[in-house]
Amino acid sequence: MARTSHQVADDGADAPAPDLVGYRGPTACAAAGITYRQLDYWARTGLVEPSVRPAYGSGTQRLYSFRDVVVLKIVKRLLDTGVALQNIRTAVRHLSTSEAEDVARMTLMCDGATVYECTSPDEVVRLLQGGQGVFGIAVGVVWRDVEADLAQLHGERVDTGETLIGHNPADELARRRGNRAV
Repeated sequence: MARTSHQVADDGADAPAPDLVGYRGPTACAAAGITYRQLDYWARTGLVEPSVRPAYGSGTQRLYSFRDVVVLKIVKRLLDTGVALQNIRTAVRHLSTSEAEDVARMTLMCDGATVYECTSPDEVVRLLQGGQGVFGIAVGVVWRDVEADLAQLHGERVDTGETLIGHNPADELARRRGNRAV
């Protein structure tokens, strides 16, 4: 389900494999709806570290994978609803160790204290009937939101450093900027 076919190099070539694309901090922030300060803090404290390339001191650029950006957006939503950081760390570890197909299908439910994973509508209903669950995050929806957001932003090929821009044939100005990007 992890598709990045919306990404094309500025010359119109097919997109590289998803594991060959990384997103710099500002792009990850824009897609996840967080500030750079949050991103930096979460990386330094180990909450969400970039899986493509960590920072190796001043002047180096972290690169986040598509999945990292999805996790960043989920963390933001959990924090916004008041979930305890310890529970968010547990949810992040779980999301990081789950298969991509499973992540895209799961719903995270939270009763304000504990985060629960639901993989079917029946599990959501059972959780709600048991008096649990105040809110839920359909991870697949977040996944698609991040795909749409990143389609409008720049990525970077991990192997060549080439700038990739989101594919939007009507966006000639972005394509021209991408051609000039260093």
